[in-house]
Amino acid sequence: MSIKTVVAVLAALALAACSTTAEERRALDQQRCAGYGFSPNSEAFANCLLTLDLDRRADQRARLDRLQARSPMFIYVRERYEDD
Repeated sequence: MSIKTVVAVLAALALAACSTTAEERRALDQQRCAGYGFSPNSEAFANCLLTLDLDRRADQRARLDRLQARSPMFIYVRERYEDD
C-alpha cells in the first residue's frame, strides 16, 4: 500500500468521524435545550431548537465566507490592440 493511499484512507476516516446525522444532531439539540430547563413540546423548547439551528447555519455561512475570502482570485485581462 502506498503512502498516498494510507493518507487518503486516514483522511476519509477522520472526516467520517466528524460528521453527524440529522437525527443525531436533533437529539443533541433536544438534550441541550432540556439541559437549559425548557420543557419538551413547549413553545420555548421549539424556540430553543430553532435558535440552535439558526446559529449552526450562521456558523456554516461564516466558515464558507472565510474559505472564499482566502481562496485566490484570478483576474484575466484581455488587452485590445488597435491597428495603427
